[in-house]
Amino acid sequence: MGPMPSPHELPDLSTVWLRAFLEVAHRGSFTVAARSLGWTQSAVSRQISSLESALGGAPLFDRLPRGVRLTEAGRVLVPHAEAVVEALHGAGRELAALREVAGGRLRFGAFATADAALVPRALGAFRERHPRVRVSREEGFTPGLLGRLAAGHLDLAVVSTTGGTPLEPYVLHHLLDESLYVAVPAAHPLADGGPVRLGRLADADWISGSARPEGTLLDAALRQGFRPRVAHVVAEWTAKQGYVAAGLGVTLVPALAAESVRPDVALLPVLDEGAPARAVYAATVRGRSAVPAVRAFVGALREAAGRIAVSVAQ
Repeated sequence: MGPMPSPHELPDLSTVWLRAFLEVAHRGSFTVAARSLGWTQSAVSRQISSLESALGGAPLFDRLPRGVRLTEAGRVLVPHAEAVVEALHGAGRELAALREVAGGRLRFGAFATADAALVPRALGAFRERHPRVRVSREEGFTPGLLGRLAAGHLDLAVVSTTGGTPLEPYVLHHLLDESLYVAVPAAHPLADGGPVRLGRLADADWISGSARPEGTLLDAALRQGFRPRVAHVVAEWTAKQGYVAAGLGVTLVPALAAESVRPDVALLPVLDEGAPARAVYAATVRGRSAVPAVRAFVGALREAAGRIAVSVAQ
């Protein structure tokens, strides 16, 4: 006989037929298969006969004095039947997960500048699609968020590569690679000059969230060969803008915060031949089953990241 058709070429087979076929194939007996399925033996026989007819009449089992044995056609069919049944089971699991997003909870954390535009946009879209999910969020630095994630207090964390925190132990869903801007007062001589290398500002006073540049956005200055002079340590981004606008120094602004700059501050793209200042990820714990809402929220984050990347590029 010729080869069995592939799953894509099979006739419109009933999954009940395939289920009965696989049970008999695995049990080696119509009687035992019927008992396992909770059917009568005659019901199992009818399903097998219907399947054989749909496949052109070739017998799938040889009837033995005790039990049955797969024919060549039956042996060929087994992997195809298993693939079809497993695909349907997988679809059922995914559909069930989608249904579960209608309720339940989502606990996530994010670093501060992700809260400027990325997280609010993603959360707005997520809440519109899944209004019954109970959402709680935290703000913090990447190391602390990863610690909360590992301890089971968060389901997902929006984190960045700033500071060199090891991310390998986690499952990382890439959102975007951030470019950097340097914020200067609107009246600064470089304000209308376009992209700059940070070396042109080596003698400037800098405003940073830390007195030491290592492990901060100012790593970009270290890459360009100078150690910036941090004149003011200011943690909060809107306060940094105020210091810049008052002429007290310049500061670095990641792309995620670029849309919210005040009008008396100018942003200059930073020329840096190295890697992007930081990559941004949604992190989950490797080996831990994610709550159903996580996949939906990662999708919303990716959509929001795509819009932010386009708007910054324009």
